[in-house]
Amino acid sequence: MRAASVSDYRELARRRLPKIFFEYIDGGSYAEATLARNVADIEAIALRQRVMRDMSKLDMGVTSLGQSFAMPVGLAPVGMAGMYARRGETQAARAAAAAGLPFCLSAMGVCDAEEVAATGVPPWFQLYMLKDRGYMRALLGRVKALGCPVLVFTVDLPIPGARYRDVRSGFTGSSGLSGALNTAWDGATHPAWLWDVGLHGRPHSLGSVAGAVQGSRRVTDFLSWIARNFDRTVTWKDLDWVRETWDGPIVIKGVLDVADAKAAVKAGAQGLVVSNHGGRQLDGVRSSISALPKIADAVGSDLEVYMDGGIRSGLDVLKAMALGAKACFIGRAWAYALGAGGEAQVTKMLGTLRSELAVAMVLTGCANVREAGRELLDQEL
Repeated sequence: MRAASVSDYRELARRRLPKIFFEYIDGGSYAEATLARNVADIEAIALRQRVMRDMSKLDMGVTSLGQSFAMPVGLAPVGMAGMYARRGETQAARAAAAAGLPFCLSAMGVCDAEEVAATGVPPWFQLYMLKDRGYMRALLGRVKALGCPVLVFTVDLPIPGARYRDVRSGFTGSSGLSGALNTAWDGATHPAWLWDVGLHGRPHSLGSVAGAVQGSRRVTDFLSWIARNFDRTVTWKDLDWVRETWDGPIVIKGVLDVADAKAAVKAGAQGLVVSNHGGRQLDGVRSSISALPKIADAVGSDLEVYMDGGIRSGLDVLKAMALGAKACFIGRAWAYALGAGGEAQVTKMLGTLRSELAVAMVLTGCANVREAGRELLDQEL
């Protein structure tokens, strides 16, 4: 199948990846109501078609936190991307750099920050607050020394989300001989993945935290360690502790409430991501796109407001921009493409997003994406 849309990349990834890894990418928490809302609420927004305007020149570029985006899209942190393609984080980082877009490395990535930075462009770095503050301090020092330009501090994961799909697939709750046999069979029945990742994509560890985890052999062992080390005591005051080591821009990821957005401003953050963790944490909360307008109105003049969750096309990007986002971060979209065929497919998918955004801009009469506003939306529907 020749992929033409993000949903096509999803299908290709489903075919190529072992079930445990596809379900980990694809699933959400509990009944997946919020996961579905993220997509459905964006689809329900109508663009306002305008005609007979000079659209011969389009400007898709944005500048944010000292970074230039060729279009208002960044690659969001996705855990364990190195299990979807061989050294997957480095492949995705190269695709992002070639497209002129920022790549944010997850602290739960298979590749560590040093490996990704060796591609030539230091990534944005995403971090959780862990109980082991000594290791956190050392990790912050490492990424600072590498020249990582932005710290993305994820705050909506003081406890791991419960995902039924991961239990059913054997990703969580499966241990001992039966778990090992299930994993081995899952890999053996996907030979292209087995050759690319299973045999030639090692080490299968979470690179950024590997030094803190002793005696682990499977990537799920690292996840268990991280789950035990999430810190439920974290408050806004802990940003002062982060600042002792990190003096660059901080973006708070995981904000859905205006009061929390205002607290991020008071805490001195330079940006925030309106996000419900892709519907992977608290099920039953509102979609990111529905939370975006009020947050953008409340704090958009004080810091950079980004959004993730449910972005599946360039049309979706323009809708989010019209509702106040400075840029959108995509997660599943690039993970699907990576799982479908590595860097080449991520590059192709990003090109598709750009083409879709261009069409949306032309047919709404928006020549400069930085000027996108609510006049682009048909609010009467």
